[in-house]
Amino acid sequence: MRGLRYMAVMTVIVLALSAGMVFGEEQKPPEEPKVTGSFATGFLSQYVFRGFELSSRSLVIQPSVTLSYRGFNLNLWGNYDSHQTTTQSFVPDNPGKASWNETDLTLSYTYALDKWSFTGGYIYYGTNYFPQAQELFLSVGYDIITKPVLSVYQNIANYPATYLNLALSHSFPVYKDISLDLGASFWALFGQSGFWKTYESSTGAYTGSKFSNLLSGMLSAGVTIPIVKNFSVQPVLQYWFPLSSDARKTVGGVPYSPAGNIDNTVVYGLNATFTF
Repeated sequence: MRGLRYMAVMTVIVLALSAGMVFGEEQKPPEEPKVTGSFATGFLSQYVFRGFELSSRSLVIQPSVTLSYRGFNLNLWGNYDSHQTTTQSFVPDNPGKASWNETDLTLSYTYALDKWSFTGGYIYYGTNYFPQAQELFLSVGYDIITKPVLSVYQNIANYPATYLNLALSHSFPVYKDISLDLGASFWALFGQSGFWKTYESSTGAYTGSKFSNLLSGMLSAGVTIPIVKNFSVQPVLQYWFPLSSDARKTVGGVPYSPAGNIDNTVVYGLNATFTF
């Protein structure tokens, strides 16, 4: 009898200790979110922004750093043109010479809800070749196979205009951790200030109605190749093209849009990314 009592007491003690260990694990404070981010650099044959050609026949190097914490994101991005050349959309600050000619800052916040993501933010374009611009933007994304993201950008300084963008992307596993990354992007532009008046042959100047139409499309393909832990390279190919007759239009050799006409353009290069 005394032995049974002893076993019962020991059983209660063991169960109590076990329960305490379990509850102790459950009561551990959750891990604090960490700052994550990436360092990336693109080595590309051309700088094309929303279809506008901002370089030609030169290597461009585009480093960036991104930091993320609790949904907040900061990105600093730059463009180095190894040999600045005038295009229909670009008048260089130092023609024929190398130049670090743009530094952009993006601040944003992303809120995730099930498969939905909502992002709002601000972009500052520190350009040497044009008066500097600023934008506010909102994006909505949905996590399905094409990962569609619909974005609205509102330029609020020097070139007031609204841009709409629909972006699609998907990655396919190829071998081990190597993936094939496909993407598409489509832009529309609605000019709001006098800057966006279109070219008229009758006046020989930009005195027409403001540009308001579909702008450009881009198809892309890349192969992401892990090299070592947290570091990968990605050969990439892009094809840009106009989405409307107004976007490609010229009048007597002069672009119909004051920002320049959109050409069929192929961009190729290599991206290198380190994540942490």
